[in-house]
Amino acid sequence: MSVPLDLIPAPHGAPQLTLVDQLVQWGRRRIDERVFRPGMRMPSIRKLALDKGVSRFTVVEAYERLVAHGYLDSRRGSGFFVRDRAASNDAIARPSTASEHTQATNTIDVVWLLRNMLHTSSAAKGPGIGYLPASWLDGELLTGALRSISRQSGAQLLGYGTPQGFLPLRQQLQTRLEEHEIGASAAQIVTVSGVTQGLDLIARLYIKPGDTVIVGDPAWFQMFGLFVSQGARLVGMPYTPDGPDLDALENMVRTWRPKMLVINSVLQNPTGTSLTAAQAFRILQLAQTYDFMVIEDDIYGDLCPTNFAATRLASLDQLKRVIFLSSFSKTLAPNLRVGYIAASPEVANAIADQKMLVGMTSAELSERVVYKVLTDGRYRRHAERLRVKLDVVREKAARMLEKVGYRLYSMPSAGMFLWADTGLDAEGLAAAGHEAGFLLTPGSLFSPQQSPSTMMRFNIANCGDPGLPAMLTDYADRAG
Repeated sequence: MSVPLDLIPAPHGAPQLTLVDQLVQWGRRRIDERVFRPGMRMPSIRKLALDKGVSRFTVVEAYERLVAHGYLDSRRGSGFFVRDRAASNDAIARPSTASEHTQATNTIDVVWLLRNMLHTSSAAKGPGIGYLPASWLDGELLTGALRSISRQSGAQLLGYGTPQGFLPLRQQLQTRLEEHEIGASAAQIVTVSGVTQGLDLIARLYIKPGDTVIVGDPAWFQMFGLFVSQGARLVGMPYTPDGPDLDALENMVRTWRPKMLVINSVLQNPTGTSLTAAQAFRILQLAQTYDFMVIEDDIYGDLCPTNFAATRLASLDQLKRVIFLSSFSKTLAPNLRVGYIAASPEVANAIADQKMLVGMTSAELSERVVYKVLTDGRYRRHAERLRVKLDVVREKAARMLEKVGYRLYSMPSAGMFLWADTGLDAEGLAAAGHEAGFLLTPGSLFSPQQSPSTMMRFNIANCGDPGLPAMLTDYADRAG
């Protein structure tokens, strides 16, 4: 099945682009969008000619022009590869040392995904997106809260707010934490603009160049860059279908003496695994013995049924070594950037001060909206509806992936993700998916070293497009 060249039409009156020009334009745009990233091998001449319905001569000429324009490198006997143009420009400006070259090639790059996920026209065509489709969410919860706030005096919204965050919301969060058996006063809670900002503040406060941070391998990719930017050395803790490999973790902490461990205790992204009580106790024992902090990201906690068998580290530790983070972006709206940190009084004060230095305060209007949503009595029912919807589509998505030949890492009983072994080059699959209009997330992004991978994360809520199985099967047939 050939894929047409999806190019911007020539302006009225301008000469029509030749096939070679169109193919060059296609290649440049895909490289600029970082669908094809530095070091990646371009599709073979035969394959691209077949996909685009053009002659091999057309592909060869287009590739040669991309070489001339600095987009590709030609390697005799191997094909054409995307050139690292930034590194080439730096080399022109000044010679690079061996250590600089190593650092450049190890840079963690998720820009191509973050740049393209906002342009996906349909959530059903975004199985790599990390949030629920808008059709699943309840806009009336937010508009009702906004209407309620609009009836109040506008003078309440004219100040800076406080670095700690809107006090009534923090008091409500204190009640929610008590339900998880986590004791924290309102003074121990700091609101933030999502978990990403929370991790950034923690990294700024506690990570110095050369410190070791242990993260999951695989784990949520966006945090990697936050810690690397502070000079941290990232060490990946391997996972099994039953959760983190704690024997490997013990060897790591003995060897590296980390400053901190960052972990999802509940519904880990991307594997969907959750800690048992025994695993949680052992992690805290290691933290005590080897003197490191534990950062617990509970962003998926509200997608767990009330009787879900999972243990939160903060409930066992009571915020002595554990810093607890969560957010409402997964259940209310991705752009409602309201999250929070719960920590010991000393740590909470330090985080509030750091938040003030970086951005003064968070948006109190958004925090008031979340407070209204949490206190009007409908949020719990909304979260339950999301859990039921996920339960309905989980089995269907799993069977679809198995039917196209993928092997599931595990079968979670809650949450939005499935982690699957495609048996193929996942980056090549993601590039092919992008060509067909699907946003896929290759497993290499979830590794702190961006190691090549055949794994891929699928959001079960976004796997409903009927063309997805055919696209996955078509790529497997062509790759085989």
